[in-house]
Amino acid sequence: MKNYRFLNKITTVMIVAALSFSCKSSVSRNVEQAKATEKPKPQQNLIYGDLIIKEQSDYLMIPVSLAEQNEDKGIDLSLSRSYENQRNNPLYNIIFYQKQGSEAHLLLNKKAIITFFDLLEIKAANKPTTRVWLYKIIDQDTNTDKKLNSEDATIGYLSDLSGKNLQQITPNNTRIISWVVVPSQNAIFLKIIKDSDNDKKFTKEDKTNFVRVNLDKIGMGTEIISDQIEQEIKSYVFK
Repeated sequence: MKNYRFLNKITTVMIVAALSFSCKSSVSRNVEQAKATEKPKPQQNLIYGDLIIKEQSDYLMIPVSLAEQNEDKGIDLSLSRSYENQRNNPLYNIIFYQKQGSEAHLLLNKKAIITFFDLLEIKAANKPTTRVWLYKIIDQDTNTDKKLNSEDATIGYLSDLSGKNLQQITPNNTRIISWVVVPSQNAIFLKIIKDSDNDKKFTKEDKTNFVRVNLDKIGMGTEIISDQIEQEIKSYVFK
């Protein structure tokens, strides 16, 4: 009787082991089959836009986008003085190529989206003409959704005509609304909106300000409306 029980236990263990091995083998085969049927993600192709040629510059420009967004829509950037980006056609970089030579370089050395660029020419009496490229660039994931898009901050940058000496001119976590050039001061004034309530969005609840950028010495702009001035305004308006 004892031998029968012992043999019965051995038989049960062998059956369970066999079933377990069979299940594992089946799962393994299913995983391998799933991997085999998975299609590799197609690699996106770079799209180089039409040449941008300005007589004032020794460099021509080649915009860089992706085929998936561009879909061969034929953006003719050379026909317009400025470029305002559409959501389905983001630019990821710009190549600057020397007209009288072979030197080429990129505007950006990081991942970013260029939503706008324009050539600014500042002419004032008895002063040499100042020429710079103005850019609106998304390079910070300010809403923390792990991607760069139109919901993030849009920062102002300036470069020389060669696409070098790129300088940030508006503060982080802000968005450019508009700007105006004042030739007599060789300066540009930009209106910005800040995420002042820190909700990772840009809404009508956020504060606006103006930034002055000196084009004689390009760098981060100086905000015009100080906290003291704003408090003084409120004391008159809301009393």
